[in-house]
Amino acid sequence: MRSDQLTPGLLGDSQQTSYGDKLNLFNHFAAPELRHLLCEFGLKDGDVVLDAGCGTGVVTGWLLDRVLPTGHVIGLDLAAPHVREAMQHRHQAVQLSYVQADMSSPPFRAPFDLIWCTNAINHLRRRQEGVRALASALRPGGRLVLGQSAFLPDMMFAWDYRFEKEVRSACLRYYHDKYDLDESDTTADRNLLGLLQQAGLRHITAKTVVIERTAPLTWEDERYFVEGVFKAYWGHRLRPYLAAKDWDYLEQLCDPDSPQFCLRRPDFHHIQTLTICSGFA
Repeated sequence: MRSDQLTPGLLGDSQQTSYGDKLNLFNHFAAPELRHLLCEFGLKDGDVVLDAGCGTGVVTGWLLDRVLPTGHVIGLDLAAPHVREAMQHRHQAVQLSYVQADMSSPPFRAPFDLIWCTNAINHLRRRQEGVRALASALRPGGRLVLGQSAFLPDMMFAWDYRFEKEVRSACLRYYHDKYDLDESDTTADRNLLGLLQQAGLRHITAKTVVIERTAPLTWEDERYFVEGVFKAYWGHRLRPYLAAKDWDYLEQLCDPDSPQFCLRRPDFHHIQTLTICSGFA
């Protein structure tokens, strides 16, 4: 597909955009919860699965594990860097393939038994169009699974609710300004149930799981918080949106060399949610 055929997404996504490092950090951090969820969808040997918005293919590989030896999984992503990285780690599995394309107009109509799409619908400008396109690729009785993190406010600094609200508000203001978004742009994906209903799917269900971490943290957990949250999402971009005193406090909490580094506190307690909604064709 030519680059001029791909419409940038809500967050400025294009075929050149890459969130590879962030995606890898989150998927390995949330691996216990994600792997457990994948066991609940009844995947079996021979099933054909689409991972829509597959990123670098971490979850795509886990999906493949559920349908071997004769099943097949296709990973689809808009970003060429994601697809290139995913293909490097596919280990020559003939049952696994990757396609660079927009999920709102997938270049195939394969009869998929299951389509998995997590933390991707929120990047689309026309979410309903994207969900309808995915639903149309299901076989009769096939299942579409939509997932989204953080419908409920995360808890990062359990000991300071006021400060936590300020940081959360600063994040929202930053993304509103960077991408010229209004409130409806950042909240329309909250109603995954409605998106599935409007796509004509049946037997729709919802489930929210809690990703919870307490001190002491594993190396992978700590790396996710430092590299994926403190540096990749917060960093100096939040400074203009916080009072000077709060910014100084945030720097101390997020600095591994600081005596106040939050991840080394014995009372560190992190909570975030992952909501999964699914329906059948």
